[in-house]
This record gives sequence, C-alpha cells and structure tokens, in this order.
Amino acid sequence: MITKPRIALIIGIICISIFPILVKLNYTPGLISAFYRMTIALGIILPYALFTKQLKTPELKTFLLAVLCGICFGSDVAVWNIAIQESTATQASFLTNLSPVWVGIGTFFFLKPKPSINFWIGTIIALLGMITLVGFKFFAQLSFDIGFSFGLLSGVFYAIYILISKEVLAKISIVNFMTISLISSSIFLGILSYALGEPFNGFSNIGWFVLFIQGLVCQLLAWLSISYSTQHMRATRVSLSLLAQAILATILAWVFLNEIITPQMIFGGIVLLLGIRLTFYDKPLAIPVRTKAKLPPL
Repeated sequence: MITKPRIALIIGIICISIFPILVKLNYTPGLISAFYRMTIALGIILPYALFTKQLKTPELKTFLLAVLCGICFGSDVAVWNIAIQESTATQASFLTNLSPVWVGIGTFFFLKPKPSINFWIGTIIALLGMITLVGFKFFAQLSFDIGFSFGLLSGVFYAIYILISKEVLAKISIVNFMTISLISSSIFLGILSYALGEPFNGFSNIGWFVLFIQGLVCQLLAWLSISYSTQHMRATRVSLSLLAQAILATILAWVFLNEIITPQMIFGGIVLLLGIRLTFYDKPLAIPVRTKAKLPPL
C-alpha cells in the first residue's frame, strides 16, 4: 500500500539522485559546495520557520542532538564530495551506500524496534544488487587511499544522522528540526571552509545555478521529504530505501552524461530493488526446514 510517508520517501530519493550528477559537473570545490548547499537551503527555510512561528527552542538534550545532526550531515556531504574528487563517483557512492549496514547495527544496539530478519535478508540482497550494479571490475580497482577513507566515513556520518534524527523527530516538528540542523551545519562548514582557505566566490553563473539547485532540491525538498518518512517509518527501512538513488543516478548519468548502461547494471538494479522490497514485507521470511517423519513404534 502506498502511504504518505512512502510517497515522501520516493520524492526524497528522486531529489537526492540528482546530486551526484551535479557534483560530477565539478563547477565548485567539494567542501564549499557542501557549505552553500546547506546555506541556500537555510536561507529558504529560516524565513518560513520564523513567519509560521515553528522555530522553537526544544529541551537542551533534543536541541543538542539536532545540532549534532546538522554537523554529522554537513560532514557527510563534505567528505562525500571530496571522496568523489579524490577517487571516482562509483567508489564514493558505493562506500556511502554501506550506511544501511551501520544503521542496522546502530538500531540493534540503541533503538526500538530491533531490525527484523527481513531487514537483514533484504540488506544482503540489496548489497549484492549494488555490487552487480557497479560491476565486479570495480572491486579489483579499489584504491585504499583518502578517497576510500572519506567514502567509508561518509556512510558512517550518514548512518549516525539517520539514527539520531529518528529520535529527534519524535520530539520536535520537521521544520524546527531542519532549521536547527541547517543552522549548525552551515556554521560548521563555513568555519571549516574558511580555516582551509576554500573560495567563497568567483564561480561562474552556471556554478551558482548548480549550487542553488543543490540547496533547493537536493537538500531542502529532498530532506524535508525524507525527514517526514523518517518520522513515520523505521530508520532501517528509510536508510535501505535510499539505496535506490544509485539506480536513478545511473539512469540520469546515462541521459545527461552519456554514461553506458549494461545488462549487468539493469540486473543489479532489479536485485537491489528486490532487496529493498523485502524490508517492507511485514511477515517474517521463514526458511522451511525439512523434518524427518517419525516411524511408527514396532
């Protein structure tokens, strides 16, 4: 059944799928791109939050967790951008998309309800689909360098954000959460960019346009939708469903960047979607066990 949270999740996935294509255009450095993505989104949502009086100061613990969410998400986007520039988009995306594994582990130890057997089976199938999608040659060419480390770190930051936001969104509104987290991520990334000598201007008109699309579509619209889904769905389901962005990003790269789609990639995408679908199947998957028939007594 298609519910509002699932529709919101689909919208969010479509919006974030655009992001790798925009990053690959390489109009701005990775770190400053992350800063402007957050700041532009903040510039849109902050006036709305103030006008509708939805920006409120929650209790201290919830406020600090929302701030931490902003720092984690800002760090995720920043290191993911750098990972793409230091390696390849495929490697960075694959390592980032290991986040459902970290979310599952984190949920098992810190959240309720615990991940079901369907989640773990679906995760394994989805990751096998992801491996098939990116190609087996990809693993032979893995470079264990800064790009690899940052790609892996991006997935960890992503998972921490999903887990903490699930707790925070149970206590405050989505607009309030997004505003607080965007303020913290913008300040954090601004200070970091300044300290590292990143350029804050001097971009082309198309560069500024790409930054605006990142802030409006890939950040604000995408994460308002995903936050709504996170508020009403299991964190494990949301994180695994976000793997679908790899399929849409591949299709968009084929349309706009003339990248090739092979039958292997199509098969991998189908397997990935099957894995995601299994996590939405409520009945526990049971593996039939054949028992020996009892012989009648002599």
